[in-house]
Amino acid sequence: MSKVDPNLMRLAAMALADVLNNPGPADAKLGAFFRSNRDLGNKERAFVAESVYGVLRRKALLTHLAGSEDPRKLLLALLLRVQGMSLRDLEPSLNKQQKEWAQEIKAQSTEGLTPAQQADLPEWLWQKLSAQYGAEQALTVARSMHQPASLDLRVNTIKANREDVMQRFQSESTDITTTPYSPTGLRMAQKMSISRHPFFTDGKIEVQDEGSQLLAQLVAPRRGEMVADFCAGAGGKTLAMGALMRNSGRLYAFDVSEKRLSNLGQRLKRSGLSNLHSQLISSEQDPKLKRLQGKFDRVLVDAPCSGLGTLRRNPDLKWRQTEQDISELTAKQASILERAARLVKDGGRLVYATCSLLADENEQIAAAFLAAHPEFSLLSAKEILAQQHIELDTGDYFRLFPHLHQTDGFFAAAFEKKPASVKAEQRMAEQKAEPADEKLEVETPAKAKKTVKTPAKKPAAKKTAVEKAGGRTVKKAAKLA
Repeated sequence: MSKVDPNLMRLAAMALADVLNNPGPADAKLGAFFRSNRDLGNKERAFVAESVYGVLRRKALLTHLAGSEDPRKLLLALLLRVQGMSLRDLEPSLNKQQKEWAQEIKAQSTEGLTPAQQADLPEWLWQKLSAQYGAEQALTVARSMHQPASLDLRVNTIKANREDVMQRFQSESTDITTTPYSPTGLRMAQKMSISRHPFFTDGKIEVQDEGSQLLAQLVAPRRGEMVADFCAGAGGKTLAMGALMRNSGRLYAFDVSEKRLSNLGQRLKRSGLSNLHSQLISSEQDPKLKRLQGKFDRVLVDAPCSGLGTLRRNPDLKWRQTEQDISELTAKQASILERAARLVKDGGRLVYATCSLLADENEQIAAAFLAAHPEFSLLSAKEILAQQHIELDTGDYFRLFPHLHQTDGFFAAAFEKKPASVKAEQRMAEQKAEPADEKLEVETPAKAKKTVKTPAKKPAAKKTAVEKAGGRTVKKAAKLA
């Protein structure tokens, strides 16, 4: 490895200090840092960014090796113990004190690391994952997110086809392959900036993880349908669903953030879609939604979540969140799903999705929803994807993991709102199953007698008739039982 410029080391340590010592997303902090250092070239920016994200991915281990959270020491530990640089490579960049630190870091043993340190997770998160998956599997999942994510693209089939796009990139000497599951996905071996590539500016491709593409396939919107993305954000999944609908029907993008919907608007202009309508709402309880209840064939709830399935891209998330944050999120997720379900028509589909790995945000939310809503049933994710000619068996629930599928971590549950005919049959079955004594209480002769206004002798005759009818009711109820 080539020697590191001392100035670059200094800048990387400054950027890392800014990210570690100030609240907020790491990408936003890095963006602000680069705006303050506009003279940096692409290679310099890449070194700084990779250094910051590298430390965030392995911060528990690096803190152990460095003996502190001093950004300069953490950076040295990353370069020496994770990236494998030699002291000779680093010597020109180090002063006397830093050389002493480097020697100490090189000599530090990794024996005695706690399981959480081995996984590079905060203790509370390690406890949750190990309880959920078992210690061995949890460690495998955690370590799979120590590596950077690939660059996945979605081909916009409104404007292009996957084969033509791949051939064009290959002609430009780009190492690119088709994604193993998504029929519209491409995967680049090396990250590159594509924001100025003609295919991007023309709307033929979008940057989108393969797992996110597959969620659109799970919703499986069809031409002419009414479809809603209830938490649309910047609209990656919305645009993917729009392409599947082939510009027919109506596609609504709801979100509480005007900024995110503005970003969607910019992407929409490139996409060639004409059936998408974005709508700003104040919350999941916005009155605008009331008139749309029971109108939609398909509703996607890509719920706000911890994002712990995206740690390859956003490693700071594991250090910025607490167990209390998860509890607050799950309450919000349940509320959003409850409200979104009201939009679904009889026979329609509701898909609840997160990019989290925690059962608190996933299976537990889905199970609680089904328990509270007998009018919905769980669909098999495997069967839905098979209908789209996608061979991916994750069971009834849709689950993706970085170490198994080379995607971000995702979860989804697909529900169907039972058709009116099915619900009517269920009601009839419930009525027939009512205990016989309850029917006797309703049809007792004494109650029938109160409604009679004829002379005393005639009610006596009618009472006998009612009693006979009551007797038949008893026999019928007994027969059903």
